[in-house]
Amino acid sequence: MMVAAAEPSPQPLGQELPEAHARHGEVNPGEIAVGVIIGRTSEFFDFFVYAIASVVVFPQLVFPDADPLTGTLYSFAIFALAFVARPFGTALFMAIDRAHGRGTKLTIALFLLGCSTVAVAFLPGQAQIGAASPLLLALLRIGQGLALGGTWDGLASLLALNAPRQRRGWYAMIPQLGAPLGLIVASGLFAFFLGSLSAEDFFDWGWRYPFFVAFAINVVALFARLRIVVTPDYTKLFESQALQPAPVGATLRAHWRDVVIGAFTPLASFALFHMVTVFPLSWVFLFTRQAPARFLAIEAAGAVIGVLAIIASGMVADRIGRRALLGVTAVAIAAFSGFAPQLLDGGDIGEAVFMALGFVLLGLAFGQSSGAVASAFPNAYRYTGSALTADLAWLVGAGFAPLVALILSSRFGLIAAGAYLLSGAVCTLVALALNRRLAPPPG
Repeated sequence: MMVAAAEPSPQPLGQELPEAHARHGEVNPGEIAVGVIIGRTSEFFDFFVYAIASVVVFPQLVFPDADPLTGTLYSFAIFALAFVARPFGTALFMAIDRAHGRGTKLTIALFLLGCSTVAVAFLPGQAQIGAASPLLLALLRIGQGLALGGTWDGLASLLALNAPRQRRGWYAMIPQLGAPLGLIVASGLFAFFLGSLSAEDFFDWGWRYPFFVAFAINVVALFARLRIVVTPDYTKLFESQALQPAPVGATLRAHWRDVVIGAFTPLASFALFHMVTVFPLSWVFLFTRQAPARFLAIEAAGAVIGVLAIIASGMVADRIGRRALLGVTAVAIAAFSGFAPQLLDGGDIGEAVFMALGFVLLGLAFGQSSGAVASAFPNAYRYTGSALTADLAWLVGAGFAPLVALILSSRFGLIAAGAYLLSGAVCTLVALALNRRLAPPPG
């Protein structure tokens, strides 16, 4: 097996890529970065298209007999199924990767993701097929989750391993740009259709269009990523740095502690992730008279701030250290949780301030969360370990977040959502205290 081989001694970051570039002229960090951003943007676009539809479409289409709150809770429960299925998808597609190669794995995974996503666009409502409608939606959501487990291409790890030592934070933030970019496109599309179509047209066909766009983006992302990961140059580079799929069981036996602690390290940013994206949309849609198109436009503007904050996180992390930045932002998120509910419930100005501050903190924290997770693994386990850690982090920190936050806030008020955010910040601080590997090396 791959993992039975002796682990190569790590090279100083920043030396590996120039050497590889000298040997294989087409390999360069800019190309890796573009592939990473395209791949992550397509995944997050899928994520947000489904999340937005879970608030503004599925409760009425799939659960019309329930009241709006209950229908949204049912919708969020189905939303969570993808995160439950994702680790199983990782195990399945890692086996395909070992047997047939990374290109085959990515092709099958992105084909499954694209088909599951575009099939949602054809979903009949309960009025047409009765109880089969939520069942079909759940099956498609599970298909998305399984596919997402197979979309891990290792490019983010390759980029981090070849980053100059003094610019680790900068290269760690590049994959995270896909989240706000995906949100900008998804929010913009839904805002356009909600604002320009009648309610009848939107629920008849308008909401379906973003799912077709998601399929097209997946196709583009597939070819963009295959162009990199299956070329001989990059195949040799992956092999030279032992970035190969290790068996899931062997990875967990060797590094279960790193997987668990790594999954809890980004919880502050993941909790905030939903506090400024999916949850506030559901709150505004259910408990205010504001038009959802307006709030989606605010979210898109906030995501632009998030892009800038993620970029800033790279520069700040390179100056003060990644662990220090994650700790400081966790404390700031904990403080923000104390007045975030009042801002969200504070009218137009309060919402604007809430979104601006939220995306600033989210960008600074989220921008370094993936780098923190991956750095705990030696190269021989990094490819599989990073994927498993990301799966568990999304399951614990994001999968049930909209459902839990909406249940708490609907029963106990928005202050309960603030308490949920605080719990995520506390988990991050505890994980950072345990995970000493994130500390900068002496000297």
